[in-house]
This record gives sequence, structure tokens and C-alpha cells, in this order.
Amino acid sequence: MSPQPIHSSVSPLRRRMLEDMAMRGLREETQRDYIRFVRSFAAFLGRPPETATAEDIRRFQVHQAESGVQPPTITCSVSALRFFFTVTLDRPDLSRRLVLVRHPRKLPTVLSVEEVGRLLAAAPGLKYRAALGTAYGAGLRVSEVAALKVGDIDSERMLLRVEQGKGRKDRNAMLSPQLLELLRLWWREGKRRNVMLPHGWLFPGRSPVEPISTRQLNRAVHEAAEAAGIKKRVTPHTLRHSFATHLLEQDVDIRVIQVLLETETYCPSTPDRGADFLSVSPSVRGDGAHC
Repeated sequence: MSPQPIHSSVSPLRRRMLEDMAMRGLREETQRDYIRFVRSFAAFLGRPPETATAEDIRRFQVHQAESGVQPPTITCSVSALRFFFTVTLDRPDLSRRLVLVRHPRKLPTVLSVEEVGRLLAAAPGLKYRAALGTAYGAGLRVSEVAALKVGDIDSERMLLRVEQGKGRKDRNAMLSPQLLELLRLWWREGKRRNVMLPHGWLFPGRSPVEPISTRQLNRAVHEAAEAAGIKKRVTPHTLRHSFATHLLEQDVDIRVIQVLLETETYCPSTPDRGADFLSVSPSVRGDGAHC
């Protein structure tokens, strides 16, 4: 990650916070979010945030709750302000005043195998069918799909290399024969259209030198779901949840699924079984998964 440029017009306090975040290896997206939340806190105060008191923090969080700010946003705000007070200001006493909001965890939307097939068939073009098929067949996050390069496909070991995924971790994802064939179809089509550059992006954006954006993928999955007559609220992440669920239904050991997803827990279910895009060797299957 390249450090965020710090311009001379930036205040000394913001410059210090940017330096603190860069020094600790926070991603640029996280840095932007943290700065935005601290700026929002300062706007509420109407004065520099370093002058905040414990009562100011309480008033700010009451204001967030009364304004209808959603719990996930409040959680992100707490993370940003905790960093600001604990690291940049060295005021852990204020950090401890911040309260996390508990909210009910809901089961994610999951598509059946038949719905996944309809969604992929309705994708707006071969590139999007391959990209959404990768999100499902390999269980990738939308940002990970967008960041794939042609060289990340290992057809000999039947793996997809994911570089700098969540938590800035590299990992390998599974690659089924059906997904590999779909990616080869897209590669040949991309070469014919002169958008597939050597060592370039697997899914180029509007320009071959830029990757497809997560916004484009979100728009494509919404269009495909509508065209396929799927009434559920579908996002690219729905395909990742469906990947895990369908593996679970195929009696793949839950610990294997956790490794494939790089997550800790996963346990929803659907009545459908079997998915051609999912191919896990019998050697990694367990006797069943229990929740």
C-alpha cells in the first residue's frame, strides 16, 4: 500500500493522525474513513476535536442514536475515534467512553443452486458472468474479484491466488473445472476484443489498464437478479454466502469452509444440494458439518 500523500495545507493534527495510520499499515480506505469520522465528530463539536471532553463524546453518541445512524456506521465511528483518542492524542481515558452499539445479527440472504444458475445465465455479458461466477465458485469478496489478474489463475494446481485480501492477507482460493472453463471462455473473448493485456487484470474496467470497479459488479449483479426474476435482495456478497452454504450442504467440513472463506463462523442453510461450480476434493470433506 502506498502511503496517503500528506499536503502542506493539512492541519498538524490531521497530519499526525495520517502518519500514525500509515505507520501502522492501515489501508488507504480505512485511513479515509477514519479521517471522515473524526471530521464528522469535529463538525458536531463546532471546535477542534482535541478539545473534546467525556461529556462531548456522550452527546455525540446520543446525537448519532437520535439521528437514526445505523449500528454498523456507529461501530466504524467508534473504531475511528478510538484510534484518534488512543493513538494520536494519547487520551485512552476518552477512548474508553465510546460505546459500541449491539444489534441483532441476521442470517444472510442465500440463493439456491438453481437461482445461482439463473443469475449467472442472466449476467450482462460474458465478462460479468465470469466475474460473478468467480465470486460464487471461489467464494471471493467483490473487491477480491475486481483485483484478480490473469496470472492469478493456477490451472495446474486448480487454485486462484488472492493477493492482499481482507486484513491484507494473501491466500489461495479453490478453482473448479467448471469455473476454469468459464474463465478460459472469457479470456479468449477478452483477447479477441483486445482488452486482455499480458499480466493484466482478469476483469478489466472501461479501460484495459484499470480493473473493473466494485460498483460495476454491484450494478451487474442487480441487473442479473432482476432479469432472472429473483426477488431476493442480491449483492455480490450474496454469492459468497451461497458458496459457503452450498459447500456445507455437500457435507464439506465446516472447518474447511472457514479456511476457504478466511472467516471464523458460518452456518446458514438452504434445501438445495449440489453445485457444479463447487468442487472440493473428498480428502478435505468431513463426516458432516455441525453448528
